[in-house]
Amino acid sequence: NISYEEATSAAYGGLLALQRIEEGNIERGQQVLIYGASGTSGTMAVQLAKYYGAEVTGVCSTRNLEFVQTLGADKVIDYTKDDAVNYIERYDFVLDAAGKSKSSKVKEMCKKSLIPKGKYISIDDGKLELNSERLAKITALIEDGYINPVVDAIYPMDRIVEAHEYVGKGSKRGGVAISIE
Repeated sequence: NISYEEATSAAYGGLLALQRIEEGNIERGQQVLIYGASGTSGTMAVQLAKYYGAEVTGVCSTRNLEFVQTLGADKVIDYTKDDAVNYIERYDFVLDAAGKSKSSKVKEMCKKSLIPKGKYISIDDGKLELNSERLAKITALIEDGYINPVVDAIYPMDRIVEAHEYVGKGSKRGGVAISIE
């Protein structure tokens, strides 16, 4: 009941987010921080963490603050602001959905914000495990309206270089898809 482009975002970003969220063993009422909350996996992770009953803080740029709140984040932190570190609290689980290649002062503080026995996991920690049970779970959550895959842009195949350039800028919301006609 979704487009092919949304299904692509759900299958890639959603499956990776679900795998990492499951590794975090989130329980209802826990404090969860998603760094990179506006990207392909981040948008899905925010929604999944809310589904599991967590209080979610999303970290993103100024442009995406309201957007991440519409996904369900209870709080948002703008990593581009000088005082961003003042808004970091203590968390049971921190998911780095931006990946290890991106760093900032705020990201380093997020790593240090865990409660004792808290977990920090990067989206880059290990490969995506293809799992039919996770795919079925993502499908059911989408069909039941609990989560919605986000697609920022769709490019035709002959503009794939432009699509990669857009993704490389690091300011997309959700996924970017290539249409093949």
